[in-house]
Amino acid sequence: MNGISEHNIFIFLIQIFILLGLARALGELFRIWKQPALTAEILTGVLLGPTIFGRFFPAQFQSIFPLQITQQNMLETVAWIGVLFLLLETGLEIDFTSAWRQRGDALKIAISDIIIPMAIAFIPCFFLPDHYLANPGQRLLFAIFMATVMTISAMPIAARALHDLNLSKTDLGFLIMSALSVNDIVGWLIFTLVLGLFTQANLDLIRVFIIFGSTIAFSAFCLTLGRKLVDKVITVIKDKKLPQPGVPLTFICLLGALCGAITQKIGIHALFGFFIAGIMAGGSRALSENARQVISQMVYAIFVPLFFVNIGLKVDFLKSFDIFLVSLISVIGISGRFFGAWFGVNLTKLSKTNRLSIAIAHIPGGTMEIVVGLLAFEYGLITEPIFVAIVFGALISSIVLGPWLRYSLRRRRTISVLEFFSSREIVADLKASTRPNVIQELCSVAQEQGNMPPADFLSTAVLAREETMGTALEEGVAVPHARIPSLMRPLVVFGRSETGIEWDSPDGKAAHFIFLILTPKEDDDIQVQILRSIAKVMSEEKTRQALIAAVDREALWELLRESFIELQVVRKKNN
Repeated sequence: MNGISEHNIFIFLIQIFILLGLARALGELFRIWKQPALTAEILTGVLLGPTIFGRFFPAQFQSIFPLQITQQNMLETVAWIGVLFLLLETGLEIDFTSAWRQRGDALKIAISDIIIPMAIAFIPCFFLPDHYLANPGQRLLFAIFMATVMTISAMPIAARALHDLNLSKTDLGFLIMSALSVNDIVGWLIFTLVLGLFTQANLDLIRVFIIFGSTIAFSAFCLTLGRKLVDKVITVIKDKKLPQPGVPLTFICLLGALCGAITQKIGIHALFGFFIAGIMAGGSRALSENARQVISQMVYAIFVPLFFVNIGLKVDFLKSFDIFLVSLISVIGISGRFFGAWFGVNLTKLSKTNRLSIAIAHIPGGTMEIVVGLLAFEYGLITEPIFVAIVFGALISSIVLGPWLRYSLRRRRTISVLEFFSSREIVADLKASTRPNVIQELCSVAQEQGNMPPADFLSTAVLAREETMGTALEEGVAVPHARIPSLMRPLVVFGRSETGIEWDSPDGKAAHFIFLILTPKEDDDIQVQILRSIAKVMSEEKTRQALIAAVDREALWELLRESFIELQVVRKKNN
């Protein structure tokens, strides 16, 4: 009987303890250094794998990571569950409806960021020497694959950077995520088609059309009728008050398994099915932000670290490191995605101050680049040195993102929230108890400041923006906002609710501090500056506690005024 023995289970648990413990510890350290956890996870695999531990302590390495096929399959299975759920969670981050509403600017950026990187990458990859290729006879397919790798941006890495820089709830952040959503959908569609064609033995023209047609038909169904059906199911789960987030999580996992099985049967990889399932579920307004966060935390706390650590256990990075390949793939990857997005954003009417930030946000290959590289490596489409170069290119682009994006933000003109905010725009005790009514109450205060549109007009615009993408931050803060065509200058109105307002926040907490931000439609830079300043000030726990304890409007004003002045002083020192 070739079952799993008690010793197999013991070794497996030791592996999980060491790998997950070290990956999470290094990940938290890297976050302090403002670097993606992905770097720490890959580094953990490099340290514990054949590159370092296996090279210098081979006996100990074999005792913890034996070559026995059963033992290897146990860890491999967990790793593959990780990557399947990574694609599911990535799909959840894509709001297809909102991206479609932004199709003008977002589509220009996304399409440009697909065509240009592919064109930049295809030629040098096509002419690589034979010894770099797994099969020189498949040079064209290899070049198409590599060109596709260069197009897929790491949306999770970009989303994390936008969150860390307090940009995720701005119109700028929304546009970036919408463009990346389209990029991911098209990029993964192309990649899975290429991989499907490569893995089919004795492929003929009829089979090519069947795979291509089935994939397009399945994708079209899922993104149209499928999204509506999934939304109805999740809405029923919510209306029936079934346990949250447990029941929605189970349904989404089942949906992923079903779609993965369908795409695998079509002849393309199951990963695309999980990705599409995530998009369908992510478009449901009935799926709370808290439920999304639970899924995301589960995936990134357990499964994703084990997947990327497992990569380091498979590959000897020193043996397969080729400086020419690493340099080539890093340069064409970063430059291709940057110039692709830069060209697209210059086709829009966005302000010049935002164009650089949008282009930079598209540069990371990150998790997605490594995932597609690993698939191609395991299917024999690329060699180990090419895969190692893809990993290094993904890491380099992810590391560069944060500092480069911060640099683009420092180039903006410096503003103070206090220029658009005074004690007259403070409501110490909000009377409204629902999100729409709170927005209406704050808009009524805004109207009283003179030269303002009617309150109903303002609240309609703010609610429309709220419907497109929620504006709740964490720790009881919400920042409803809108750009108003007839507005002459920005205005900020603050309201405090002692009881708290349900705002569908990522951490599930009620909103106690609501900042209404109204800015001119023509100025898409000022909104970014105001919202970032508010998010930074309200990230301090002592500030939130002091605001809750403040006795009246004047006390609230003094606390906020001092906090924004202190922020300005810190920023001037840093600049």
